[in-house]
Amino acid sequence: MAGKFELYKDKAGEFRFRLKAGNGQIILASEGYKQRASAENGIESVRKNSADDARFDRTETKGGKHRFNLKASNGQVIGTSESYESSSSRENGIESVKKNAPGAKLEDLT
Repeated sequence: MAGKFELYKDKAGEFRFRLKAGNGQIILASEGYKQRASAENGIESVRKNSADDARFDRTETKGGKHRFNLKASNGQVIGTSESYESSSSRENGIESVKKNAPGAKLEDLT
């Protein structure tokens, strides 16, 4: 099963998207957007920027967990990962985004 983007509205009425791997696990989540078109542009930006490893900003939380942000060419964060127990798990998450994002279909849940 291929990965997919889900576009949805949060409790505050903002548009958000998440990228799910073929197994249904969420591998990237967006910020909230006021306009649907802005969220759709964010999805296109993930598709485009996920091929470039330099766009992935690898970080650690204060609690020692590992995360990553995917950034656009202007440096703006377009998606954030879950927290991982190890850096190798984080790298697997990045590889999953690289593999799934370019061809992921959009499922509109709004």
